[in-house]
Amino acid sequence: MKTYEVVHFTKSDARLANNGIPDEVQKLRCRANYQALRFAPPIEKLAKKIVEILRSRGPFLSLHLRYEMDMIAFSGCNEGCTDEEIDELTKMRYAYPWWKEKEIDSVQKRLDGLCPLTPEETALTLRALGIDRNIQVYIAAGDIYKSDKRMEMLHDSFPNLIKKETLLEASDLDPFRNHSNRMAALDYYVSIESDIFIPSYRGNMAKLVEGHRRYLGYKKIILLDKQILIGLIDLYKNGTIGWDEFSNSVKEAHADRVGGPTPRSVVQGKPKLEDYFYTNPQECIQQ
Repeated sequence: MKTYEVVHFTKSDARLANNGIPDEVQKLRCRANYQALRFAPPIEKLAKKIVEILRSRGPFLSLHLRYEMDMIAFSGCNEGCTDEEIDELTKMRYAYPWWKEKEIDSVQKRLDGLCPLTPEETALTLRALGIDRNIQVYIAAGDIYKSDKRMEMLHDSFPNLIKKETLLEASDLDPFRNHSNRMAALDYYVSIESDIFIPSYRGNMAKLVEGHRRYLGYKKIILLDKQILIGLIDLYKNGTIGWDEFSNSVKEAHADRVGGPTPRSVVQGKPKLEDYFYTNPQECIQQ
């Protein structure tokens, strides 16, 4: 404390319960997480530069597109992959002995809404939601698996696709390039500042951005119901429903999934099944 002027409570993000905590403790968590915590100056400086460039060009949407190779390999979600790609991804999963989930029913997992949307599914979803095709779409993600092939439909649907690697000079990113956490921090900052935030998969970063945007006044988030979406996408792709019905159904399913005020779920005796506190810090937010 005397040396660093910081108190570090380890595991306080995951081990502290979500509900039943005194309001003053919950508000302390918010003040620590959203007000006191700062990115290191080089990260914040470059992130601000990205946001300034984007804002100078107009509105922008941050798309947290979880379709990196390791994500696809470890989740077992291989929709649209060739047999050769599936073999490559499976070998990657088995190469890590600590990864317990080896045999995965990827078809059922996708139908249950437990897979990240593919770039193609994401393109259909954004179009169905009526997102302006000319809006800047900032890809808040690492390298997309087989991006030349998998990103084609998304790029055709939304030509103003942007990544930090194409927005900045190579020299700007050189100090960050071999540090995945620093690169993710840039994406986090941009996602907080974006006009709209859409995650294709609600992992840890997406949940934190969601809570942070709620804390900042319910900035718009579109929380995708993947189980409903996958059913609708399959019906559309096999010709059972037309575009208008598909689009209307997608809009209807997400009409109240925009990050507005909602009670955090409570599951007595099973805090791990509750909504994550940092996803919906309701005690800290003016309703």
